[in-house]
Amino acid sequence: MEKKKHTVQISNRRASFDYTFLETYTAGIRLVGTEIKSIRAGKCSLQDAYCFFSGNELYVRGMNVALYAWGSWGQHEPLRDRKLLLNRRELRHLRAEEKNKGTTIVAVKLFIAENGYAKLVIALAKGKREYDKRESIKERDTRREMERDGY
Repeated sequence: MEKKKHTVQISNRRASFDYTFLETYTAGIRLVGTEIKSIRAGKCSLQDAYCFFSGNELYVRGMNVALYAWGSWGQHEPLRDRKLLLNRRELRHLRAEEKNKGTTIVAVKLFIAENGYAKLVIALAKGKREYDKRESIKERDTRREMERDGY
């Protein structure tokens, strides 16, 4: 019997508008209870998600995984902090880079991998200034005009 392909991709579109991505990493997430079922149903939001270090471990905060509709007493907490699974070298590098002024770690995209596990794409990011945002809007509009005109 063939495995069913899950095409869940939840993205944080606001992050690319507010930040310039310097590096991206794909991390596993430690989930509990009915969280994976809610994610597979697409009931997740990365709108205000960011990452922080607690000890030597990286956590994501602000990722809202809605309660599973068919769950009973074993429901999860929707806005809890979730541990991210990265190797030690990547964690050391992210910790060192995060200490630089103006950089942060944001959640960019959540997807289900081929093996069925939920993965989170995180990015080491630097905040954009107001004129950078205006420049991004101009580039997007000119790209859209070029596609519309058939170039």
